[in-house]
Amino acid sequence: MASIDLNADLGEGYGHWRMGDDEAMLGVVTSANVACGFHAGDPEIMARCFALAAQRGVSVGAHVSFPDLAGFGRRRIPFTPLEIERLVAYQIGAAQALALYSGHMITYVKCHGALANVAEREPDVAMAVARATLAVDARLTLLTIARSEQVGAAERAGLRAANEIFADRAYTDEGRLKPRGETGAVIEDADWAAARVLAMLTEQALITESGKRLPTPIDSICVHGDSPHAVEMARRLSRGLTGAGYELAAFAPPWD
Repeated sequence: MASIDLNADLGEGYGHWRMGDDEAMLGVVTSANVACGFHAGDPEIMARCFALAAQRGVSVGAHVSFPDLAGFGRRRIPFTPLEIERLVAYQIGAAQALALYSGHMITYVKCHGALANVAEREPDVAMAVARATLAVDARLTLLTIARSEQVGAAERAGLRAANEIFADRAYTDEGRLKPRGETGAVIEDADWAAARVLAMLTEQALITESGKRLPTPIDSICVHGDSPHAVEMARRLSRGLTGAGYELAAFAPPWD
């Protein structure tokens, strides 16, 4: 039986403000990307999310970003690659500490928002993220946007890369994520998203908005936890994947 990971971005609140339903999503996904305090998250939210994930047997990763709480990490801030390297190392360290405190451990790193978009296209930023990850813990996997500069950077750094596709985002013919501000960039129809994901897994390819097939290995599928119908979409995907014969399993489970 083939296995596939289903991941979501969680812990994206701050103080008394909350976004998404972390508890419900942790009952569906196999990996949770936990915000590290720069675009969302704080020590209380992080510790709770890590503890819940440990109880549910869900693997966890550090969801690193530009320091941009007001913009939810979706604005590019003009840091140098070396500054980005240190910002990423800082966030990984915070995630490691609070995961261990909560009885869990992070096993991977994923970029969020604008940092992910920049690292998708720019080799020097992708390498900054990879170098930071390698320096903190060479055992960590990089959860990388499929067919992006992130994949090559992880490989050059000697890190494992797990290739990620997005259930709820459209792709351009270049294999890039369609910018959120453009019509059709965010997919809200859960049934259509599930059918599209199954087609991509069957063909081992990204399916672009125009119907092009761009070959890629696929290790993980992301559902964004901040959308209004995120939990239902994750459940629909889970049912569709298991119904098609896939086993849902984390791409980077905890190690001894």
